[in-house]
Amino acid sequence: MSILSIHSSSSHDKEIVQIVEDSIGLSKTDTRSSHVSRASKASREASDYQIDHIYGDMDRREIALARQITRETILSAYQEKVRSRASSIINGKINPSTAPPPPLKNGGDGSQFLDMDPELVTWDGEDDPANPQNWPTRKKIATTVIVSLYTFVSPLTSSIISPAVPAIAAEYNETRPVVQSLMVSIMILAWAICPLFVAPLSEMYGRKIVMDVSIIVLLAFTLGCGGAQTTAQMAVCRFFAGVGGAAPLSVGAGVLADLYTPQKRGTALAWYAIGPTVGPVLAPIAAGWIVQETNTWRWVMWVDAIFIGCVAASGILFYTETYPPVLLQRKAKKLRKESGNDALHTIYDIASEPLSSRLYTSMTRPLRILVTHPIVMGLGLFMAFTYGFMYIMIVTFPALWTEKYGFSLGIMGLTFIGMGIGFLAGTWFWCVYTQKIYIKLRDQNGGIPKPEFRLPCIFAAPFLECIGLIWYGWSAEAHVHWIMPIIGTAIFAFAVMDVFQTIQTYLIDMNPRFSASYVASASLFRSLFGFAMPLFGRQMYDAMGYGWANTMCGILAVVLGLPFPIIVWYYGERIRNRFDKKLEASQAKKDEKNMEKMRKREMEREIKEQAKLDKEKTENMQFMTVEHSPSLKQEDSL
Repeated sequence: MSILSIHSSSSHDKEIVQIVEDSIGLSKTDTRSSHVSRASKASREASDYQIDHIYGDMDRREIALARQITRETILSAYQEKVRSRASSIINGKINPSTAPPPPLKNGGDGSQFLDMDPELVTWDGEDDPANPQNWPTRKKIATTVIVSLYTFVSPLTSSIISPAVPAIAAEYNETRPVVQSLMVSIMILAWAICPLFVAPLSEMYGRKIVMDVSIIVLLAFTLGCGGAQTTAQMAVCRFFAGVGGAAPLSVGAGVLADLYTPQKRGTALAWYAIGPTVGPVLAPIAAGWIVQETNTWRWVMWVDAIFIGCVAASGILFYTETYPPVLLQRKAKKLRKESGNDALHTIYDIASEPLSSRLYTSMTRPLRILVTHPIVMGLGLFMAFTYGFMYIMIVTFPALWTEKYGFSLGIMGLTFIGMGIGFLAGTWFWCVYTQKIYIKLRDQNGGIPKPEFRLPCIFAAPFLECIGLIWYGWSAEAHVHWIMPIIGTAIFAFAVMDVFQTIQTYLIDMNPRFSASYVASASLFRSLFGFAMPLFGRQMYDAMGYGWANTMCGILAVVLGLPFPIIVWYYGERIRNRFDKKLEASQAKKDEKNMEKMRKREMEREIKEQAKLDKEKTENMQFMTVEHSPSLKQEDSL
């Protein structure tokens, strides 16, 4: 049912609707076109948004009906764009990986609807300095640094406890290896769960408040870890510290997307990625010396909390909001106050998905994709195994180097440098060569890109992982010079970056519409393995020895990491298109339901507006009756 149908029952209202429609049609060539031109070329002043400036001498009822027509037109146009895109993909007319994004995707301002709605608040042209993508370079760099620090402290906190676990276990009289490993890996469990609802909250309330609250939570529970008196208290505080640390990991990349265009995003993402990879390596280096020099593990957590506090202070003071829809809503609020026009709005006030729907989709779609999409499941399994074994190394390093090699805790921490070198070298090497190969294959394909062009480098990863694991395992088993196991860990870390960069970029390119869900599915899988695998790492080495255990894991890396990428290389496009069509069909049904909710919301709003107008009309009629009735005037005077 049309919004207008509930307001135009009387013949008088129908006449007004016709007058309003005629006036809107006429104004498109003069008043409204001037607004569109001005909005696209220069900043609109608050006076341009005043009601008299927009609607001239139209009365309130005519203005209300004009707004109803405008919103109905925008909703219809929005719905048509969504339907057309979904239909083209489902019917095979366009490829999902190269399809244009849906309306309002990636923080659009709705400027395509500006010619329909002069009260729509958008950016003031492509060069609007308020748009984060037009911020000065210095401000962008500062924001990138702060976000990278936010993302750095969570992985740092996850592994900083590793060298302190023996001391913690001794104080708590905890002899169970599983529980000792749990103190490290339980943070990763929180990373698996929290991103499912953190991302939609950041889209509703903004990046800054979510990031700031999260790092305060991380700080509070890291302090709690420092004061924990039992194993249970430590585990609970570590889990909720992971809850706080999960938000930057899931929202940080979105902040960079707010700041940079896709063409300029690569360098920023490369610097941003250093934090999550270097953090788990630097932390144990510092922690080993802290435990050794202070003779207490608690200072590890307190030093970590001091660092988190410094990062939190810098973010709270200097990090500003970057999410375009939230910035536009703030702009609309300011203009409403300055112009006196309470009807000013952004496109998200008309065509935004309800928060409940966003949360439901964010929590259910990654799970559904993970168990039904063969590409996400196959590539995600290899990435999950790689991530899980990385944390096995982090958890078991103290036992290897202190018990088998007799290193002190401080020297033991330095053994993580090998992994750090591998991570940094891998970040640079695979970033450069993956892109070079991608461009070459794209050019050979007539300039038409395919997600599969991201994959060639991954074929080296299973073999490099296998070599690194076997090198590390048998060197440790034979108790040869300490540099030999460290070289093995560096080779493994070098391969880890190949796996992460290749698979994540492939998942993003598969279908831009669902890229966030694809990455969330793989991240969920990865974090579950990162939580679970370290729990049995110590027992595995005790039972099989470092040599045979790592040989088994190296062979498993080849078994998991080679066959499926080959299948995806040859048949990936066919598999992608098949499952993308199913996702698009499912999303189309969801979009229709959301449109019904939007229209219902608009109807409720217009009913309230109409009731308000009717009340004012009745009050005016009563006032006029009193003014023109001598008898009523006389009664009032008495």
